[in-house]
Amino acid sequence: MLQSRQTSWIILAGGQASRMGGRDKGLVLLNDKPLIQHVIDRLSPQTEHILINANRNQDAYQVFAPVFSDQFQDFPGPMGGIHAGLVNASTDWVGFVPCDSPQINPDLVERFCQAARNDTDILVAHDGEHQQPVFTLYHKRVLPKLTAFLERGDRKIILLYQECSTQYVDFSDSPNCFVNLNTPEELAQFGTIRDDI
Repeated sequence: MLQSRQTSWIILAGGQASRMGGRDKGLVLLNDKPLIQHVIDRLSPQTEHILINANRNQDAYQVFAPVFSDQFQDFPGPMGGIHAGLVNASTDWVGFVPCDSPQINPDLVERFCQAARNDTDILVAHDGEHQQPVFTLYHKRVLPKLTAFLERGDRKIILLYQECSTQYVDFSDSPNCFVNLNTPEELAQFGTIRDDI
């Protein structure tokens, strides 16, 4: 079985956060703590290797973990961060989670590692109804295909999945893992709910 120490995990914080009013989502406070800190608190017990993909405020993110930026300059979304992660990570297997999901499962890395096979290229979380393409684990051998995919202007992730050996990891028992906070309203509501517990 793939071991967690054989994987690196990238927190994707490189988006434009347009629904958050342009504020850098990973640095927005939830209960007096940056969103990315909530993610790191969940992820760090599971893996030794955490990096951050960010396209602005790199100095602020550097406090939490090593930082790198997209190599494609036109904000191709999460795929740009995934591409940069495959370039920058030192391990063959590279996992990804978003910076705005503060309830990541404590066994997320273990579930992905258990599902990995030698012939698998991409593993994607599935909540029982939908795939969750920013909760994913890639083998570095996907990098040439992903580079070509982005260079030709493709953005539909399902097209890349069809080119690769893609498997899904069952998280149907853990829908809260994928709660993400995209707007100030969602952030405020979530914070209020958590404070009440």
